[in-house]
Amino acid sequence: MKYRLDGSWKFAARWIAAIAEAGMANDGCEDQKPVAPAQPAAAGTHMVKCVKFGKEMPGLDRVPWKGELGKRVYENVSKEAWKLWIEHSKMVMNEFRLNPLDPNSQKVMEEQMEQFFFGEGAKLPEGFVPQKAKG
Repeated sequence: MKYRLDGSWKFAARWIAAIAEAGMANDGCEDQKPVAPAQPAAAGTHMVKCVKFGKEMPGLDRVPWKGELGKRVYENVSKEAWKLWIEHSKMVMNEFRLNPLDPNSQKVMEEQMEQFFFGEGAKLPEGFVPQKAKG
């Protein structure tokens, strides 16, 4: 399936990138834990048992979403799995024609994220090898 790269898609891609960079966590979230920049298992790196890959991997640097879901993602999702979500979420934004400023659209994204990481079928097929990130 191909997706148009029109203005709304570019906007959605920028919005998704902004989520990845800055996160959607509340500014007042007290549970955010600062950690060292991503390096292969450096001392002090936040490690998680990744729900997607089923093994111990470097986790996210901060809570990526507001509320309980954001905390669950922070505690159970690796940086590599988060990259998979970013790519998937671009498709979700385009297919559902979501507006990132609309609370209903944010709710759809939250439901999709919950399903992607913790829902039925969230596990990757055995032998899955992620593609290298572009750029």
